[in-house]
Amino acid sequence: MGLNLDTLGGHGPATELNRMEPRPDEPWVTTKLDFLVNWGRANSLWPMPFGTACCAIEMMASFASKFDLARFGMERMAFSPRQSDMLICAGRVPFKLAPVLRRIWQQMPQPKWAISMGACASTGGMFDNYAVVQGIDTIIPVDVYVPGCPPRPEGLIYGIMMLQKKVMNERRATRGIRDEMTPDPSSKLYIPASRIDALSEPFGNSVHQTRSAP
Repeated sequence: MGLNLDTLGGHGPATELNRMEPRPDEPWVTTKLDFLVNWGRANSLWPMPFGTACCAIEMMASFASKFDLARFGMERMAFSPRQSDMLICAGRVPFKLAPVLRRIWQQMPQPKWAISMGACASTGGMFDNYAVVQGIDTIIPVDVYVPGCPPRPEGLIYGIMMLQKKVMNERRATRGIRDEMTPDPSSKLYIPASRIDALSEPFGNSVHQTRSAP
């Protein structure tokens, strides 16, 4: 028995079946690609915690039940740089730890953002001496600064909300928005991975979590 496409479903000729003509009662949703992509990124940030001092305690409190940072879609603490896209540096950074922070940032995939939490991470704070980095923006690019010594969990949450607004306003057509620091062996700031491991291995870190054998 043959199938007559001319009478299938009460439609007219078979050519009309191949058309995509919306009906008045069918729902249609249109949006911009930038808005859709940025909406997904802003509401699913995976933090990479880098806590070195008292600011880290306030950062932990923001993830606890009282403040519940999971409300913003970032309850997954990614302690692996390759599975995170938002670096939170909470606390002072000694020069010995600076190459480790930079290597973690370089291991994070694009797109990625950084938050400098507290006075020590942002400007060196009270530690204006030869041993502490005077602001992590001399090592990695920073998107949001959270002031305080230490800032309360509400301050960090507000900083994250500011970062979400910044992500929502990004445009894919903007050139250079993802042109961030990349390993350049010819730069004087470049430190090879073997040297970084030699500096940090006795203490253990997020890059190399093994400790030196006794």
